[in-house]
Amino acid sequence: MRNHRVCILLFACAIAALSGCARERTPAPLLGTLEWDRIAVPAEVSEPITQILVKEGDEVTAGQLLLTLDPRRAQAQLDAAQADVQRLGAALDELRHGARIETVDASRAALARAQTTAANAKTARDRAASIRKQGLNSQADLDNADTALRQANADANAARANLAELLHGTRPEDLAQGEAALSQAKATAAQIALTLDRLSVRAPRDGRVDALPFKLGDRPPAGASVVSFLVGDAPYARVFVPETQRAALQPGARFSVQVDGVAQTFTATLVRIRSEASFTPYYALSGEDASRLTYRAELVLDGVQARKLPAGVPCQATPLAHDQR
Repeated sequence: MRNHRVCILLFACAIAALSGCARERTPAPLLGTLEWDRIAVPAEVSEPITQILVKEGDEVTAGQLLLTLDPRRAQAQLDAAQADVQRLGAALDELRHGARIETVDASRAALARAQTTAANAKTARDRAASIRKQGLNSQADLDNADTALRQANADANAARANLAELLHGTRPEDLAQGEAALSQAKATAAQIALTLDRLSVRAPRDGRVDALPFKLGDRPPAGASVVSFLVGDAPYARVFVPETQRAALQPGARFSVQVDGVAQTFTATLVRIRSEASFTPYYALSGEDASRLTYRAELVLDGVQARKLPAGVPCQATPLAHDQR
């Protein structure tokens, strides 16, 4: 009888040991969260929101108008930039065409007047010098006549140079400066036009509106996200693989995924796994795994129903039997 009890006890211990070994060979579920690819559309400038045409959760298509920001300030800046383009364009045309014939004639007349004034000043200076020799005027009178002659000659030289400039046409350097100024003004106008266009916020691609952080009338700061999208064909489970399981997993491995709060179990495919290890994140702590290195992996979920799942929900992934190594 005693031997029979000993046999039963040994048999129970053996069963427990085998069960323990089986449990050790069964990999623990991979913990993580359900995620979607996200796109955030920022505000180009800080302007009040004048329209919101969608709500959170709406499915949108690429190019669909979502909301608008007040365009009046940007429109005024664009009008000023376009006027500057017209002004610089006209100035460049003037440089290219050269001086008008009326301007040249006016310059010739100014030169003739200056030459006549210089001739009269020379006559007056010669007369003053002759009188000075006779002692009938002062040295100051002669000096004044010399000064007037020099000034008249300088005016005549300036008029002659001005006429020569008009006759020789525009220098290539002046044309290059005019062209550069016009190009800069056009670039400025194009930049403002792009900013004005982006005040009408449109969907960059097909997706689902996840968040509208601001309300009608709010004035978001420049660069702040005004719309956040969830995009992609399906969500993916971002899980963390313990170092002991890393070698057994390769892209293409199949998993079953259980999402918290959802009764349905989903299948998923491992599409990528990091080669750099990191420590287990706080929400994936599980027994001894808390002190182990893990590798972040992404599992794409199958099925149409998976497209309705939200982002950020905890999930667990278990390798399917035929994919266990």
